[in-house]
Amino acid sequence: MTLFDAILLGIIQGITEFLPISSDGHLAIAQHYLPNFGQPGLLFDVMLHVGTLGAMLLYFQRDVVRLLVSPFRRTPEARRDRRLLGLIVVASVPTAIIGLALKNSVERWMENMVVVGAMLILTGTLLFIGERYRRAGRRGETSLTVTDAVLTGIAQGLAVLPGLSRSGSTIATLLFRGVDGEAAARFSFLMAMPAIAGAALLSLKDLDTLPAGDISAYLAGTAVAFLVGLFAIRLLLDVIRRQRLVWFSIYCWLIGAALLGITL
Repeated sequence: MTLFDAILLGIIQGITEFLPISSDGHLAIAQHYLPNFGQPGLLFDVMLHVGTLGAMLLYFQRDVVRLLVSPFRRTPEARRDRRLLGLIVVASVPTAIIGLALKNSVERWMENMVVVGAMLILTGTLLFIGERYRRAGRRGETSLTVTDAVLTGIAQGLAVLPGLSRSGSTIATLLFRGVDGEAAARFSFLMAMPAIAGAALLSLKDLDTLPAGDISAYLAGTAVAFLVGLFAIRLLLDVIRRQRLVWFSIYCWLIGAALLGITL
């Protein structure tokens, strides 16, 4: 892998991780057309996700700290935070089960442009449905239920399919459930953190096969994903507030259809 490849993929990851257009799908497309690209397992992809995880932790640092200390505090605010933390744990269970079940197939699907194209079209459809139903959304973060958490966890687990956006599918699920857009986006980001951290831990076994000459490129890609991701978070939250998800639906439909047309 060249330094140019790493920086380019870091930019793609930083933008697409938070915009509801599938970072894995865009990475798969870029890697497919980059000459001589290779990585041990999905180690580089996971490192890029670690970069955007760092962006999430920095952007939501107050929320993360508040959630982590909530079990040790006895205030009304801490009680609400403990409930939210519990919902994140509940959501993480189906995510982990589905992710582990599909883990061995993901690498093969990353190279299958038909799967990527079809999942991008599905992402666009989910966003369109979620946006259409969002007008009825009156529920805030405090009204999230266990059912919301389980359904969103399932959506996040299925998003290991390249082309199926994690943020797009989880936010669309919550919008369809009548949850306010900003609350849906915030919960989506918070529940992504343990999932990404878990995937990173599972990929540690591939470190032994990483060529020493590629270490600098891996670190550069991770740093770029972190920096670009900080800006993309703000952009997505602004898009959610302005109710403009339909444009991402159209984008996913067009890219998915073009990819299927080229591949087939």
